[in-house]
Amino acid sequence: MPGESFRFIHASDFHLEAPLGDLDAVPSHLREAMADAPRRAAKAVFEAALADNIDFLVLSGDLLSPQSAGPHGMSLLLDYFEKLNSKKTPVFWVAGLADDPQKWPDAAPLPPNVTLFPKNRVVAIPVERAGRTICVVVGRSSEGRSALHVPSYRVEPTEEYTVAIGYGASDADALAEGRFEYWALGGEHNRKAMEGGAEGGAFYCGSPQGRSLCEPGPHGYTVVDVDADQTTRVHSIECDAFRYCQVEIDASEIAAVGGIRNLLGERITRLQHENGGRHLLIGWDISITSGENLHALGDSEALLAWLRREFGSGTPSAWTASLVIRPPKHYPKSWKDEDTILGDFLRASEKFSKAGQRELNLAPYTEEHGSIRSPTAALLADVSPSAREAILDQATLLGVELLRGGKPNLVSS
Repeated sequence: MPGESFRFIHASDFHLEAPLGDLDAVPSHLREAMADAPRRAAKAVFEAALADNIDFLVLSGDLLSPQSAGPHGMSLLLDYFEKLNSKKTPVFWVAGLADDPQKWPDAAPLPPNVTLFPKNRVVAIPVERAGRTICVVVGRSSEGRSALHVPSYRVEPTEEYTVAIGYGASDADALAEGRFEYWALGGEHNRKAMEGGAEGGAFYCGSPQGRSLCEPGPHGYTVVDVDADQTTRVHSIECDAFRYCQVEIDASEIAAVGGIRNLLGERITRLQHENGGRHLLIGWDISITSGENLHALGDSEALLAWLRREFGSGTPSAWTASLVIRPPKHYPKSWKDEDTILGDFLRASEKFSKAGQRELNLAPYTEEHGSIRSPTAALLADVSPSAREAILDQATLLGVELLRGGKPNLVSS
């Protein structure tokens, strides 16, 4: 027999306690908007639940840490929970790591429409409309694990469409063993589809607002429509006010457009067109494929200041959060063959590189300079093998630029 059609919203990872990150400076004209961005994105989720004929709301973890977010963050949740309660809209909340149920204060009781699932067992709740069950929601809050334990989601089989809510990492094969129609997952800040995880879909809907350059691209929530034949349609809705963009550039592209500033300006124009009227927080990653491209970049600090001045004060703003110059792996052979200090320097660098950086020992340099404080000296003396290659590349770039009479073109952020 055909069932009932219904619609619900799936959202997660509000992290109302966490500000926007990867910012070495907060521009004054964006300070208030940046501070309010996580709350504004969370509000967009609740406003959609109030306005878009939603049958219920699913929240899959890490909404906030009550202690860190404080009354300001908790009041936002409670106010909207009450508004949804007045419309008799159920809210199903599986807690993650940040919003452990035991951390929620007893002095702030949740309204009756909100189900905060326990940590120690799976609970299955039928969702009714006009006296008829339209689906079943199954959930369990996280026990503090980073991975989702699918076997614990065993429930009595039912013919009703079943939505399973979970928090933590998983893979499609494990999720498929649950045999649910839809998995509403939390714990990933970027949207992620788990192909084959469930017949109707298995999704990490991501955070409504990105927080760092590791979380680039659109952020929002998911609207799920299920028709009477249990066909599922999933729609991703964007609601982020600030969008992080990580842009990789090869320095060899510069000559074709008449200079690095022209190239970066063109990329920013394209990003603004692609991302609508949102503020952009951009991380530039520029790779120098050859030492001969060094002159095309100029002074990285001046370039960073120009980007922020030229594009960071508009409405919307395209603010450069970081500018990283990746040193070349190879320099012109003619430089290395020179009978000069530059040639000696490049040959020494090549020697360390061929040795796999095993001989790279910075401790003696800390002893020669008494002005280096002991914590810094300890860090330099104990460089991890994974960091040695990057240090050697940056040191080589610095030395080449100084010995060729240029300004150091170091990593800027």
